[in-house]
Amino acid sequence: MSRRLLYRSAFWEIARPRHPLTAGHVLLRLSDPSTEFAYPSAIDWLLCYNLARAAMRDVLGVARCTIMFSYRWHPLGGAIGEPVAESSTPTFHLFGRGPGETSTPGHQLLLPAHRRVGEPLERLEATDDAIRDALVRARPAATAPLPDGVGTAVEPILDPGGLVESTGAGRNHAVIQPIRAVGSIAEVSPAELLAMGAALGSLSLAGGLSGFSCLAPDNGATVRVHALGRSAAEEANPLESLLCSPEVSLALL
Repeated sequence: MSRRLLYRSAFWEIARPRHPLTAGHVLLRLSDPSTEFAYPSAIDWLLCYNLARAAMRDVLGVARCTIMFSYRWHPLGGAIGEPVAESSTPTFHLFGRGPGETSTPGHQLLLPAHRRVGEPLERLEATDDAIRDALVRARPAATAPLPDGVGTAVEPILDPGGLVESTGAGRNHAVIQPIRAVGSIAEVSPAELLAMGAALGSLSLAGGLSGFSCLAPDNGATVRVHALGRSAAEEANPLESLLCSPEVSLALL
């Protein structure tokens, strides 16, 4: 565990998954699974995300990143299109893209889980040591003033309809994004992050859906979270087509 852990903050930790698919594959996960996703933990999530991006940029040359996570959904079988579940702890998978990759996240994810080769943890020891050092160096910059002048530990949860919008993009496919123009996740405010979470929690589970697979490319374009309704009885895996769509394929393949 000490080798897998890269950084621990107030609520979240940055770590390697048990089976990293690429050198740029790291996790953001709650240190305490019972922690409520409220204003303090939202601030800390943004801090850790920005730290991880800065460290991977310094060590691996990462310029693009995609976030994947499950909401009320546990990957089944071969988990085509999504990372296997680490645990029931809320977890976000970050896939950083940089030069010198021997395999891409998209290539790995389109294989059944048992056929994914990934990166052996022992091969990443020196890389992880460098990332730990970079995370410590990056922390002062990551604690710069938050967007919109927010700096208090307590903030009212605003009506998500006033900050974000959720639109349908196909059958059981919703897109959630801030109403204002936001070009990167680093520009998202804690209130907008909370509103996006509230919008995800309000999506309908009608038609036999049990949860959602979620994906958000962070590549300098508009920040958008794709939420795909999932069911153990689904006739087709919606992630396969999403990963091959123009927006996502450029980020992962």
